Amino acid sequence: MRRTVLAVTAALLVAEAAGFALVNYVMGVMVDYQQMSLAGMDPAAASKGAWAGAVLTALYFLSCALVLVVAAVRDRAPGRFGRVLLISAAVVTAVVGAAGAALVGWAAFGVMMLLLCAQVLSLVVLGERGDAERGDGERDDSGRGGGDGSPDGAVPGTGPLSPNLEAPQGSA
Repeated sequence: MRRTVLAVTAALLVAEAAGFALVNYVMGVMVDYQQMSLAGMDPAAASKGAWAGAVLTALYFLSCALVLVVAAVRDRAPGRFGRVLLISAAVVTAVVGAAGAALVGWAAFGVMMLLLCAQVLSLVVLGERGDAERGDGERDDSGRGGGDGSPDGAVPGTGPLSPNLEAPQGSA
């Protein structure tokens, strides 16, 4: 099931990349045809900026889809950079969904929230796999702690600031 979720989310991210690229391309064409200017800026620069935004946005979401495809093929969670990339894509999708509700309507909001749900589900599925890969007593990938989440593999509740500690014997 994990690979299916990742593959479907990757396909949705490719569709999202195409949608963002199409919207930015159409905005660039509109600016170019109508010779729109913002604060005296050259209309050609504005249209080229929209087209550059289309390319960059498409590359961003396609790279997120690539991270998910690699994770599905390897059946392993991505590294730190991949996780940050996927989390940032989910945040961008949520923000665009909120703006879409105000600017376009509730149908656009619903579509963006479905995309967000798929992205969050893939992150949850990847998180479950990452926890299972580490196992008990092993160090995590940062090398700072044990598999149980405690620093340096210490037993939880036995540190110097633990409320479970009794007062030392012989002290007044």
